[in-house]
Amino acid sequence: MRRKLENRNIRKILRNGDSYAITLPIEMVRKLGWIKKQKVELEIKGNKIVIKDWDNS
Repeated sequence: MRRKLENRNIRKILRNGDSYAITLPIEMVRKLGWIKKQKVELEIKGNKIVIKDWDNS
């Protein structure tokens, strides 16, 4: 099912066992160059969540 262009970035929070999950639009993942099983870092800033590439150094 294709979403309307204006609704592409609106996502639902899904329950997955003891965790929650949010899917990311494929266009965003491709633009960032992220790949399957890549590690990312989550950070809370105010009332927002920032997702960034995990820096292992």
